Amino acid sequence: MVSFSRRAFGASTLALAAGCATGTNSRGGASSSGANAAIGAYGLDLSAGDASVQPGDNFFRYANGRWLDTTEIPNDQRSWGTFVILGEKASQDQRVIIEEVALAGGAAGSVQQKIAATYNAYLNTDAINARGLAPLQEDLVSIAALRTHEDVIRAMARDDIPTNGPIVAFAGLDARNPQRYVVSFTHAGLGLPEREYYRRSDGEATRTAYVAYVERVLTLAGQSNGAAKARAIMALETQIAELHWPVADRRQRDRTYNLKSRAELRAIAPNFPWDAGLEAAGMGAATEVVVRELSAMAPLAQLFLATPVATWRDYLTFNLISGSADVLPSAIDEANFDFYGRTLNGQPEQQERWKRAVDVIDNVMGEAVGQLYVQRHFPPEAKAQMLELVENLRRAYSQRIDQSPWMTAETKVVAQEKLAAFVPRIGYPDRWRDFTGLEASADDAYGNAKRANKFNNDWATARLWRPVDRGEWNMTPQTVNASYNSVLNVITFPAAILQPPFFDPHADAAVNYGAIGGVIGHEMGHGFDDQGAKSDARGILRDWWSPQDVAAFQDVTGRLSAQYDSFEALPGLNVNGRLTLGENVGDNGGLQVALRAYELSLGGRAAPVRDGLTGQQRFFLGWAQAWRSKYRDEAMRNLVLTNPHSPPQFRVNGVVRNMDAWYEAFGVTPDNDLYLPTNERVTIW
Repeated sequence: MVSFSRRAFGASTLALAAGCATGTNSRGGASSSGANAAIGAYGLDLSAGDASVQPGDNFFRYANGRWLDTTEIPNDQRSWGTFVILGEKASQDQRVIIEEVALAGGAAGSVQQKIAATYNAYLNTDAINARGLAPLQEDLVSIAALRTHEDVIRAMARDDIPTNGPIVAFAGLDARNPQRYVVSFTHAGLGLPEREYYRRSDGEATRTAYVAYVERVLTLAGQSNGAAKARAIMALETQIAELHWPVADRRQRDRTYNLKSRAELRAIAPNFPWDAGLEAAGMGAATEVVVRELSAMAPLAQLFLATPVATWRDYLTFNLISGSADVLPSAIDEANFDFYGRTLNGQPEQQERWKRAVDVIDNVMGEAVGQLYVQRHFPPEAKAQMLELVENLRRAYSQRIDQSPWMTAETKVVAQEKLAAFVPRIGYPDRWRDFTGLEASADDAYGNAKRANKFNNDWATARLWRPVDRGEWNMTPQTVNASYNSVLNVITFPAAILQPPFFDPHADAAVNYGAIGGVIGHEMGHGFDDQGAKSDARGILRDWWSPQDVAAFQDVTGRLSAQYDSFEALPGLNVNGRLTLGENVGDNGGLQVALRAYELSLGGRAAPVRDGLTGQQRFFLGWAQAWRSKYRDEAMRNLVLTNPHSPPQFRVNGVVRNMDAWYEAFGVTPDNDLYLPTNERVTIW
């Protein structure tokens, strides 16, 4: 993120999503028999579980215990599990495509030439090392020439190089007027993942390592007095962090929407160079802006003005070098990985260069590769099957809303309108992005990065002056993920996640409903979670719940939040129930709805028993095995402190223990560790 610069996408991107089944035949995406399933006999890996564990004591281990005990996290990964494994497969698939394109070449200026040039230049570490620091010099000189705070703001607004700063501007959808884009301001400026890394007493070793990293990078880049500058940068970032809102508060969509005129923006901090920054960022014509963390803006502006320009020069110099490390000499690249990979996430080894090159292509022009990816890896019938599955889940969700014991009849009507208005996007966009104007050279990795930054940032900012494109995606088809956008009211399932273990057209219907059905329900659930529920069917941020409904919802979600607060991810480090509430509501409601959809798919018939497992048991095991994963301790700490998703074991155990059907399916009793009395179980939808 860059001060006064552009962040391309404003939609929420959520981990978890894929395809499922529609009944007892194969048409909807699942086979009644499970014959020819990619995993096991019908979609479950029965060798992965631990039969010595009672399902009511630890369902996550019951379903995955043997896998957890025998699987080692690869040295080039911070975690390992379903999402990472599918991501690795997607990377391999993209590599084949990209290297075929690179080998064939293309006419100058063609998208094929741009892919080939970007990929080959990034892989050529000999050339990068030979050029040394020469590519940086022009940008270092420009930073060294800064003399005033207005100069600093203009430098922070550059759209071609990595910068940073305490206040960031970006173009995103207007939450109260979804027909337009608007400039939004938020706070930023930290080199560590979140404010808590600067504040917690158990983070001293990490902070010491960060200061050492800053000094190391500055020294490697030929900067003098690296140690003193590193200490000053750390002191500055610590001051910035103290002014940041807690990450859980930043989720509050009503609190983070504060529409201001330009005059009102200036009044927040009259001496801050707002206009200069907006002009330099290409946003000068904006007449209104949204200020997210309103109470933080004035003190951050004051800190900016009180900090000497010389300190900001050092700060920007460090951010330029650190943010460009992968296209600079290997010593700088290794220093960057040593801190951000090893220290922060416990990852022993850097990923192979080709994997990182694939990621670069995906970030720069992923849709160009995505067109070829879906031709090879996403059969047309999968899209139709997924659309049918989404409609099955929509019908089940409608029933759950109607049956809600805590929602009033009037609010149910509006909720049903919103559910009916959901737009599913499956596999890939209907229109592909045009990369005309992007330039790439086969022997200039640093220059390619600058040109790509400018191209994509300019594209994002230009949205301010054009109509909203409701077909624009916030991820590429080869992304293993799914998302819900509350302003557009759309749910998105990219092609890469629509494969086993999430979606297998040959798997047992129960397994598919537990896996991809839970994911579809999860994404739908975001429309009715603690934040998504603040937007109506048209995506407008407004109060459409009665006070009675709000009170009832806060009561039930408060109890769910308290449950997750009690989960210990690492010794002394518990899940943050407020931070993870939206995702936990999505899981809780999504799996309830998926189960109802599975029951409806049976059409009144009894589910078959396979290997002694009932349909409900296979359903819950499908959910649990979709979430199997292992984390290094450092990566788990990072997840808990910064991420709105609960750790995987709690996304399994924390959900099923609130579902009556799970107790019935596995005979869970008060003697089991996960048992909750009926009156303590939380059912939201």
